[in-house]
This record gives sequence, structure tokens and C-alpha cells, in this order.
Amino acid sequence: MELRPYIDALRHELALAAATGGDDARELAERLTAPLESAARLALLDALSEAAAEITRDLAPGSVDLRLRNREPSFVVTPPPADPWTDQSAASPPPPGPAPAPTPGEDEATVRISLRLPEHLKNRVEQAAARAGVSINTWLIRAAAAAADSDAGRPATGSATSGGQRYTGWVR
Repeated sequence: MELRPYIDALRHELALAAATGGDDARELAERLTAPLESAARLALLDALSEAAAEITRDLAPGSVDLRLRNREPSFVVTPPPADPWTDQSAASPPPPGPAPAPTPGEDEATVRISLRLPEHLKNRVEQAAARAGVSINTWLIRAAAAAADSDAGRPATGSATSGGQRYTGWVR
């Protein structure tokens, strides 16, 4: 996006306004246009940055970033990741990788849960999903399925053992 047309329009409007004030006002306007150009450019960049942030809030989990290259702004749009529950027939094929086999009744219904993660773990999950080329939701589903499959032959936590002990808590 080029800001030059907007800066030139502002300069023209200032010159028109100064022309009504006579020669002194016109000379003052000409001297002020150079410093005002930098201020106007900065104000426009601030407005564009705020607009990008507002669009990002509405587009989440996608985003819009404002980048500067040679003093000119450009927008970088990152669309939201593909929803694994929508029709993928027109989309590109999924990335290769082992997908867990569906369990009986798995495709009958889906449920929504709320998951709270510490910020550092959320960042790690986002990075892992990006490396795998899948959405965070898909990555979490695969991780949960793999964890459930690996626990399949172990006794459940809290089950009675020979000592009757019960363990709860987190393990790393």
C-alpha cells in the first residue's frame, strides 16, 4: 500500500487552506509541509496498525499483520486454520502422517470442551501443530487419542491395588 497519494492529498488541502490567508500563510504552509509529512505518515501507520489489530480480533484464530518495507506498509493475512469438521474435498490433501484409526462410534457425534493451558504450553502446542501442518484442534485430538491408546492396557488411576493405595496428581 502506498501512502504517497494520501500525503499528497493532505499537502494539497493544506495549500488550498493557506491560499485563502494570503502570501504569508502560503509561505508558512510550504515550510510546514516537510515536517507534517512525517507526522502524517506516522499517523496513517498508527491508524493502519489499529485497523489490522481490530481485524485480527474479528478474524481469530487467523490474523492480519502490518509490515513496513521501504517505508511503505503492506498487510500479511494469515487465514484461520482449516476446520477439520468441514468438507475437505476441495481442499488440498492432508499432510502425511499417522492418523489414529477411528474408534467405533467416533464419527457419530462431536462434543465441545473448554481446555485451559498455561501460556508456555499453549505456545508449544501451537508450534507442534504448525510443524505437523494441522490445526491446533486436530493436533490435540491426535495427542489425546494417542495418549488414550497408550494407556489402554494399564489399570486406571485410583483403582484398587493390592495395597489399596490411591494416587492422584500430575506426572511429568
